[in-house]
Amino acid sequence: MSQESQERKIKVIIAKPGLDGHDRGAKLLARILAEAGMEVVYTGLRQTPEMIVETALQEDADVIGISSLSGVHMYFFPRVLELLREKGMNDVMLIGGGIIPQDDAEELKKMGVAEIFGPGTPTGQIVEFIRKNVRKR
Repeated sequence: MSQESQERKIKVIIAKPGLDGHDRGAKLLARILAEAGMEVVYTGLRQTPEMIVETALQEDADVIGISSLSGVHMYFFPRVLELLREKGMNDVMLIGGGIIPQDDAEELKKMGVAEIFGPGTPTGQIVEFIRKNVRKR
């Protein structure tokens, strides 16, 4: 076996918080990340921040990706960050995507979100960002 095949796969949780019922983009990204060699868990719709972080803890995730299209990103993202810190999960990278105004995206990054990907972002860019920025364990 090569060393690369022996390395632990990057594990990503893809989550849809709140009442946002549009998950086509999240499902597509989950499939693309899996095809790129990552292990992906899609949590489904209507997740709370507590459910998202608990899944990340149980799955020993490297990355949480939140898709937000309903305008509640300024609640959900900071709450997930807060819960990650409370549980000592400082090595889990939080990224997001969806309809998030640029000013809000900048504020979320200041809070600790690693990156926000807007509509139309090439999926290869997301894959590469994760590969370059996930903390190896």
